[in-house]
Amino acid sequence: MEEGHHCLGATFEAQTSQGHDHCGQALLQIGINMMALPGGRHLDSIPLPGQRLHLMQVDSVQRWMEDLKLMTECECMCVLQAKPISLEEDAQSDLILAGGPGPGDPLQLLLKRGWVISTELRRIGQKLAQDRWARVHSMSVRLTCHARSMVSEYSAVSRSSSQEMGQIEKLLMEKCSELSAVTERCLQVENEHVLKSMKACVSETLSTLGQHFGQLLELALTREVQALVRKINASDNIYTTESTTGNLFSLTQEGAPLCRIIAKEGGVVALFKVCRQDSFRCLYPQALRTLASICCVEEGVHQLEKVDGVLCLADILTDDSHSEATRAEAAAVVAQVTSPHLPFTQHLGSFLESMEEIVTALVKLCQEASSGEVFLLASAALANITFFDTMACEMLLQLNAIRVLLEACSDKQRVDTPYTRDQIVTILANMSVLEQCASDIIQENGVQLIMGMLSEKPRSGTPAEVAACERVQQKAAVTLARLSRDPAVAREAVRLSCMSRLIELCRSPSERNSSDAVLVACLAALRRLAGVCPEGLQDSDFQQLVQPRLVDSFLLCSNMEESFV
Repeated sequence: MEEGHHCLGATFEAQTSQGHDHCGQALLQIGINMMALPGGRHLDSIPLPGQRLHLMQVDSVQRWMEDLKLMTECECMCVLQAKPISLEEDAQSDLILAGGPGPGDPLQLLLKRGWVISTELRRIGQKLAQDRWARVHSMSVRLTCHARSMVSEYSAVSRSSSQEMGQIEKLLMEKCSELSAVTERCLQVENEHVLKSMKACVSETLSTLGQHFGQLLELALTREVQALVRKINASDNIYTTESTTGNLFSLTQEGAPLCRIIAKEGGVVALFKVCRQDSFRCLYPQALRTLASICCVEEGVHQLEKVDGVLCLADILTDDSHSEATRAEAAAVVAQVTSPHLPFTQHLGSFLESMEEIVTALVKLCQEASSGEVFLLASAALANITFFDTMACEMLLQLNAIRVLLEACSDKQRVDTPYTRDQIVTILANMSVLEQCASDIIQENGVQLIMGMLSEKPRSGTPAEVAACERVQQKAAVTLARLSRDPAVAREAVRLSCMSRLIELCRSPSERNSSDAVLVACLAALRRLAGVCPEGLQDSDFQQLVQPRLVDSFLLCSNMEESFV
C-alpha cells in the first residue's frame, strides 16, 4: 500500500511542478456557473433591496422561503469572493468548478472532485512559476474549498472512515490552510529576495499537499474497489453483476494507477470467477473487456497467471458454443498479455502450455470473422504471439495462416483500416524468417499484396493513422527484404516494379511521411533486390542508394530536398 501511495502522490506532485494533468480520459469535465449556489439557487434569485415582501402579510411557509433566499453558506461565499471579475486571459477557466455528483455515488464523487482538485493543483503550479501571486492566492482559497467539499461529501455517502483516512484528511486540510495563509502573506511582501525564499516554501507546501491528496484519493478509491469486488464475488444475480462489472470497467479507463488498485484488490480473480460460470455467459464479453484493460499493468498479468487465466482464455477461444463477441474479447486479453511492448508479459510461462490451442483458435477466428473489429482483435493477438515465441511462426505455417491472412486482405468487411493491415504485415514479417514461407507467399500472390502495402496512405490524416501507415510501409519493406533471399520472390518483386516503388520511398520524404524507419527498411530491401537483379536500377540509383554504405545512403536520402520537376 505504501508503494501505491507513493505512486499516486508522485503523480499529483508532478502535476503541480510540471503542469501535466494525468487524470484518466473518462473523468467528466464538469462546469458550473460562477453565480450558482448549492441546491440549484442562483444569485439572480436573491431579491434586491425594495423587492422583499412584507413578511407579516404572508404565512409562515412563505416567510421561511423568503428568508431562505437571504441565507448564505460560508464556503460558497468564500469561493465567490475569491473570484475577481477580470479580463485576464485565463479568467474564463476559473469558472470550472465541480458539479455535484449523483446522490449516494461515492465513485463519481471521487472521480469528479479528483479531476477538479488535480486541475487546480496543476494551475496553481503554473501561476506560481509566473509569480502571479494574486492568482495563486485566490486559487489556493478555492482549492481549500474543493478539498473540504470532497472530504465532507465523501464522508456523507461512504461507509465509516478508517483511522488512516482520517489522519490523511487532517494532514490535507492542514496543508490547504497553510497554503492559503502563506500565499496571503506573499501578497503583502514587496522585497523580491524575501519573496523568492517564500516562493520555495509555497512550492514545497504545494508539493506536500499534492502527495496527501494522492494518498487520500488512493485510499478512498481502494475502499470503493474493494466494495465492487466483494459485490461481484457475492452476487448470483446477473443484473447486479453486470452493473458492478460495468463500474469496474469504467474505473480501468482512468489509467494505470486504478488498474493496479483493481488488480491488487482481487479484481482479476473476481472477473475470472464470472468467466467460469455458465449462468453468466452473457456477461463474458464485458468481463473479458475489463480484464484486458486491467492487464495493461504488471500486477494484472501476475494475477491472471495465478488463477490459471490463460487456460480459461484457451477454453473460451476453442469452444465454438461461445459467441463470436466473447471469443473476440478473449482474443483481446491474449493480445494484451502477449504485448511485446510490455516487458513483464515475456515471463508468462503458463502461456506456452496452451499456445498451440490458442493459435489454432485465433486463426479460425480470423477466417470466420464477421467484422473488421473481430478480425483486428484476433490478428493482433496472433501478431503479438509471433513476437512472444518463435514456435508460433511454425504453427502458423502448418495452419495455412498465410492463405487465411492474404485472402482476408481482399475482403473489405474484415480488412479495411491500416491498423488491421499493420497486424497482418507484422505476422508476415515475423514468419518470413522461415525458409518455407517464401513458396507460400508466391503461391497466394502475396508479393503483390506486400507491394500494395508499400503504398499505404492515411485517409483521415490523424496522427494515429499516419503512424499506422508508416508501420505498414516499414514492415512491408522488411518482409520483402527477408523474402528476397529466395530468388523466385526477388524476381517476382522486380517484375511487379517493387524496385521503382522502393526508390520512390527513399527519394521522396512525403511518400514515407519523412519516416526514418521506413527509409532504412526500404534501403535494405532495395539492396537485397539489387543483389539479385541489378539491371533493374539506373546508374544514379545504384551509385546513391546501393553502392555506398547504408549509413551514407541514409544520410543522403534523409537530407534530400524533394524535386517538383
